[in-house]
Amino acid sequence: MGRHVFLALGWISVALGLVGVVLPVLPTVPFMILAAFLFGKGSPRARAWLIDHAHFGPHIQRWEATGAISRRAKIMAVSTMAAVLLLSVLMRLDLYLIAIQAACMIPAAIFVWTRPDG
Repeated sequence: MGRHVFLALGWISVALGLVGVVLPVLPTVPFMILAAFLFGKGSPRARAWLIDHAHFGPHIQRWEATGAISRRAKIMAVSTMAAVLLLSVLMRLDLYLIAIQAACMIPAAIFVWTRPDG
């Protein structure tokens, strides 16, 4: 893939991450980590901007150095997943939809919770 494709995908990841700031069901930091990876392939300048960002930079640096997620971020992520699943149950969504959500969220929560604390 050309560097322009990586650059475009990086900016799409940043946009999705920014949407995740206000939409609790969309994770912010994973999209920013993905954007840093994509920018690394397409634009060192954009990657440097993201790595040096006051809010997102420390999370990305911690992930790249040790694969760690802060305790606060873990609690927020797993709590949000549980709240969305509970809301789906309370809204009486079809059982198959709840099962699909659970099948996606439970492994994701386990993955997040088992990362080192950072």
